[in-house]
Amino acid sequence: MKRNLTHRLALAALAGLLALASAPGHAQAPAASTGKIHGRVINPTGQPQGNGTVSLSTDGGVTLKYNFPVSDTGEYSGEAPPGTYMVVYRAADTPAGKIVDSIRGVKVVAGEDTAQDVDMSRQEYIDKMPADERKQLEEMKKNNAEAMKANVLINQLNADLKAVSQDRKDIDNATAIATQTLGGSATKADIAAKVTEIRTAKYNDIDSMMTKDTGLRPDEALLWNQLAYAQAGLEKYDDAITSYKKAVDLENAAKKPRLPVIGQAEAGLGEVYARTGKVPDANTAYAAAAKDDPTNAMIYLKNQAIIFFQENNGASAAWAGPAQVAAADQAIKAAPNPNDPNLAILYYIKGQGLIVNANVDPKTGKYLLPPDCTAAYQKYLELAPSGQFAQEVAGILQQAGEKVSSSYKAPKSR
Repeated sequence: MKRNLTHRLALAALAGLLALASAPGHAQAPAASTGKIHGRVINPTGQPQGNGTVSLSTDGGVTLKYNFPVSDTGEYSGEAPPGTYMVVYRAADTPAGKIVDSIRGVKVVAGEDTAQDVDMSRQEYIDKMPADERKQLEEMKKNNAEAMKANVLINQLNADLKAVSQDRKDIDNATAIATQTLGGSATKADIAAKVTEIRTAKYNDIDSMMTKDTGLRPDEALLWNQLAYAQAGLEKYDDAITSYKKAVDLENAAKKPRLPVIGQAEAGLGEVYARTGKVPDANTAYAAAAKDDPTNAMIYLKNQAIIFFQENNGASAAWAGPAQVAAADQAIKAAPNPNDPNLAILYYIKGQGLIVNANVDPKTGKYLLPPDCTAAYQKYLELAPSGQFAQEVAGILQQAGEKVSSSYKAPKSR
């Protein structure tokens, strides 16, 4: 009997494309007292063999008397009179008079349910296969094992990335978490210390997971991006730069580069450079992010201005003020709608960067604001008349003797 391995192996099963089992049934109704039989057809790779027919024969396979359909998941069931049978499996396209496999000496007992698989992965069956088919089978088993191993790794990496996503949310919400944990009686110093504790723990958690995962899958740029994020958070800036550059190189070398992955890596580099006072490098990196991932360009440019502002506000670095003004201007210029309320923060950042150039009139005691500074503050109030910094900005303008935007409403005194 000539065998066709392809018909038996059910490659769809190897790909994991299992459909729902069809309802079991039987081809012939028993005439008298019967017994049940059920089982599963398994192909030589050890996977379920869907479709085809399992039959019972009492004459060595010449006549197939009781026929039961095999479901998509390889299951069959039916009833037959008591007796000893040969269980025969035929695929849907098996030629007439031929069979794929058979099991002899299977007993069906009245009132009982006999379990009998047709397992073509058994050694007896494999030993009867031609040498070339056995070789092909071993290669398929090897490939299947490697695919399963890869799937296990992918599931592990996805679980870690899900954990990283939650860690990043906790980092962003660290102040709220700290406040809730410590209660209303906590001092600002206590809350600040708790925030640092939470963020450090989360950054270390991400660093540990992604160091492990980049070792397991060194060609995945997304993992390097997450590792770099943690390294930057822990102020391991040189390591973060190396990891972000690794992500950019890997993704640019891919057949289908993912633009957001490249943009995130370049923006990450921009932030590290900005945090370390390397303004030209930061500007170059952020410009690359905006160019390579235009869909998210405004996010990158806006963040650039915010980070320069944070550095200026926190460290009063001489370079940070002009850098934040230039970054805010660039982001505003790139905005499709100049009157978008989301741009208000950029005008505030610009104004804050320019106010360092203000003087005080010795006679009146009023601020002498640079024209661009005044315009930036007025635009902030126009876009966000009740925004977070509205009262502060209005106060600055009033001290400068400037007319405050009519849309601004001062809060009621208590």
